[in-house]
Amino acid sequence: MKKIPPKKAHIKTSWEPVAGWYDKMLKGEDTYQEKVVLPNLLRILPATPGKKMIDIACGQGFFSKVYAAGGATVLGIDLSRELIKKAKLVSGENLKFEVANANKIPADKESFDGAFIVLALQNIKEMSAVIKEACRVLVRGGKLVIVLNHPAFRILKASSWQYDEEKQIQYRRIDKYGIPFEVEVDMTPGAKSEEEKVHTVSFHRPIQDYFKAIVNAGFCVTGLEEWISHKQSEFGPRSLAENIARKEFPMFMAIVAEKR
Repeated sequence: MKKIPPKKAHIKTSWEPVAGWYDKMLKGEDTYQEKVVLPNLLRILPATPGKKMIDIACGQGFFSKVYAAGGATVLGIDLSRELIKKAKLVSGENLKFEVANANKIPADKESFDGAFIVLALQNIKEMSAVIKEACRVLVRGGKLVIVLNHPAFRILKASSWQYDEEKQIQYRRIDKYGIPFEVEVDMTPGAKSEEEKVHTVSFHRPIQDYFKAIVNAGFCVTGLEEWISHKQSEFGPRSLAENIARKEFPMFMAIVAEKR
């Protein structure tokens, strides 16, 4: 994998420094998490009462809490102490949160019926180790759902919306895809000085890399879905083209796997 040497000592993959911003964002209205990811995730992996679920890289527990409310017993883990602190503001007998590395899950093997990693695996360097851990803690036949920013259409600093004036169509420009690479992400674009800025790192990988890691970990891939944005443009000269493009180019991808 091509590596970008860190320019600053505080560049990390953890979202600890932006925990407050992320928590506030998920509490907002009309988010992708609530409108697109959640209903599809529940359809694929229902919150069945009595089932044991693990939310890997759970953040502040947005999805964990929904599953627990549906009757499942849920453990949410995340590397960020601040996010887990926020997650623990809501807990119960069937809902627990722990600070833990996703590649070293604090649970015995075959402890869970289902697992999900939502919009997090692309921000984790040790992808294969995390998937192997998910396999270890799942029962045989247990289901893992991985939700990603679409690796083919939503590539940080290597994809963008473009508009063709002659054809009057909006299209997706892709500058890179096949070779994995690291991307430095500025999490505080509004910061006034360099000292106030916080950066993290994300990892682009082609779709085949995810499939190889999943199969090598001991899973069988049983499903692949691509989810489009739910949003609509306000009326304007390009609104029709923008709305068509949203249906043509999915922004999210879900991989469904079962432990062999």
